[in-house]
Amino acid sequence: MTKEERHNLILDYLMQHNSVLVSDLANKLNVSSVTIRKDLTELEKEKKLYRNHGRAILINPYINDRNVNEKEKFFVEEKRLIGVCAAKLITAKDSILIASGTTMHYFARQIHPLEHLTVITASLQVSEILSQNPDIDIIQLGGLLRHSSLSVVTKYAEQMLSNFSCSKLYMGVDGIDLDFGITTTDMMEANLNRVMMQTAQKTIVLADSSKFGRRGFSKISDMEEVDHIITDSHISPATAKRIEEMGIELTIAELG
Repeated sequence: MTKEERHNLILDYLMQHNSVLVSDLANKLNVSSVTIRKDLTELEKEKKLYRNHGRAILINPYINDRNVNEKEKFFVEEKRLIGVCAAKLITAKDSILIASGTTMHYFARQIHPLEHLTVITASLQVSEILSQNPDIDIIQLGGLLRHSSLSVVTKYAEQMLSNFSCSKLYMGVDGIDLDFGITTTDMMEANLNRVMMQTAQKTIVLADSSKFGRRGFSKISDMEEVDHIITDSHISPATAKRIEEMGIELTIAELG
């Protein structure tokens, strides 16, 4: 088998399984682990995969912070449908928390309460969207404004939350690693999200399927602290099964 043939087989396997151990590839292709590591190094330099702790994965799991206006353009239909599913969970005269992120913007556009609703949010854009509805009382958290997300962070926002108790927190994340937990790219935002989780009776994570297997810089919580995940139908069956085995409620918004 030529090196090019090995590389093609490695990439084909990754396309099907998302990740693979070096030892498994060596056995599968009947070559030494040294040969596989050299193959993976070359493929990583070509940006075709990412090496991580003795295994290869299809994408770089580490996420860089991006401006909210840039992120707004990605996975538009997925985020809209996730927002539709999330809005259905709001009950009459509910009091909810909405964190920051572009998925929260799509969610906010789907909120049309039949009765009075109270919303506490860190996001300026969520407040702006909801301000068009007179049946929604909005409590805008204060603090330092993150320009990249147009949301507030720091202790000022956290202290405000100590005065409230809400039924549900709707939270966007930058990454969901089923072994590591849920993450975001900003340390202060992660701190605020943790306080939000303590303020709400239930934590609902809204995340399109591209967020799975990814990690941001700052950890928000372990998976066991998440009650419900709403995502789109591009989630892999293996990931969906594992989430449900963790005892986390899973809602899948069907595309198309």
